[in-house]
Amino acid sequence: MTPVELSRTVLRAVRRAVDGGELSVAVPERAVVTRPGPGGSGDYATNVALQLARPAGRPSEQVAEILRPYLLDAPGVTDVTVTGPGFLNISLGDTASVALVEEILRRGKRYGHSRGPSPDFLRLACPEEVRAVVVMDAVARILRSQGAAVHTWCAAEPSAQWVDVLGVRVDGHPPKKPHAPQLHLPVRPVPAPVDPLPLGRDAARWALLYPAAHDRPRITDEHLVQRESNPLFRIRYTHARTRALSRNAADLGFEAVPGDVQLGEPHVGDAHPAEFHPAERHSGEPRTAEPHPGEPRDAHRTLGVLITTLADHPRVLAQAAAHRTPDRLARHLVTVADAALPFLPTVLPRGDEKPSAAHRARLALAEAVGAVLAGGLTLLGIDAPDHI
Repeated sequence: MTPVELSRTVLRAVRRAVDGGELSVAVPERAVVTRPGPGGSGDYATNVALQLARPAGRPSEQVAEILRPYLLDAPGVTDVTVTGPGFLNISLGDTASVALVEEILRRGKRYGHSRGPSPDFLRLACPEEVRAVVVMDAVARILRSQGAAVHTWCAAEPSAQWVDVLGVRVDGHPPKKPHAPQLHLPVRPVPAPVDPLPLGRDAARWALLYPAAHDRPRITDEHLVQRESNPLFRIRYTHARTRALSRNAADLGFEAVPGDVQLGEPHVGDAHPAEFHPAERHSGEPRTAEPHPGEPRDAHRTLGVLITTLADHPRVLAQAAAHRTPDRLARHLVTVADAALPFLPTVLPRGDEKPSAAHRARLALAEAVGAVLAGGLTLLGIDAPDHI
């Protein structure tokens, strides 16, 4: 069951409770499904009980308890618990990750995009400033991924260098006539302190997009450093590794098939040249000290973090579009890469080990990671290389 399907399952549970006379509310058009927050459990969580508490005239915990048996009765749901003020935490068992990987591989870089157009027609406007133009360009890309029709214009024609080097696109310019309709949704981030063009397209766009709009961007060579301290490098390195794993698997005679990854202890730290961590590629030595910051030591927790992070991608895209914040997407891609890096060394067989169904399933998960990273970078206007 994918997050979208689970959202429909939650709405069906609400409808059944209403039809049964246990709740007197209008069934909402959508139910938000996210990964569980602090104190939560299971694969996904929903706040639909909190959403319905006021119209139902009941405490949210009571609404959650009413919905709980209907959710437990749904195919694919293995457990439902209520936490906090009424969050429903839903466990889907082993089928959750398989369905998620299947959906990502089916949709590729368009995973998380809207399946159809929205009624929104949005006009974005920005001043003639390099960061504003780049942020507006990224916001327009993200909004279009969610089905919105978007028109962009700048206070003056953007510099030809901004277009050529940074790949920005502006649809039009300010209207000449004073009575022309005013464009709304202004894009006015804190300006870049120096010219970002010397960094080149990818590093410059990242430097301008990664900080929140109210933060001053750092335009330095740190964005070009090929080490794990550079979040852009970690994302691109992780994507390149997923592509390398697919090539290596083809050489070994097997391909990706979603299924049970049967993850044991990860091989992180093994002295295998092809599996070095980013920091190891440049030192020539395998990592033996502390793991990457945030890297779980337990393999099953590693897998759980990765799955929930991938499942969260559509929600992140929707929020980035709604709030016009490409930095949310940028930070999410860092989270995906950091969750994936401890997992990737487990994908290929080791030594005399023969490719198994678990290896095919791990490869499918790795390719899903690559698709999410490539899709996210594309929306930011940044290249996702197959080789680094």
